Amino acid sequence: MITMETTKTTRIIGWIIAGLLTALYLFSAAGKLFISPEQMDQMKLADWRIIIAIGEIISALLFLFPRTNFFGTLLLSAYMGGAIIIHMTSGMEIITPSVVLIFVWVGSYMRNPQFFKC
Repeated sequence: MITMETTKTTRIIGWIIAGLLTALYLFSAAGKLFISPEQMDQMKLADWRIIIAIGEIISALLFLFPRTNFFGTLLLSAYMGGAIIIHMTSGMEIITPSVVLIFVWVGSYMRNPQFFKC
């Protein structure tokens, strides 16, 4: 009985993390699409901001839905890995994208633990 409650609680927390991350990515994509691209220009990515934003939206939505969570997790991991590299080469802090990447994996594990079984 305790195991089922723990599993249910874990999945609820996983859904909360997934919802918050999806909101974060959608907000970030909206900023790239509709707000002036100064930060993207600073990283020399202003010409790519629309493609990056569309990829961010698709990845976030794939991450949110259970059937496509596997692909969303992989795409967001790749996206955040790229963000970490861009931040490193631009002299920006890497803590924020690193923490977001950790939350992607934690949220994915909490919602779909069989994803990590070999």
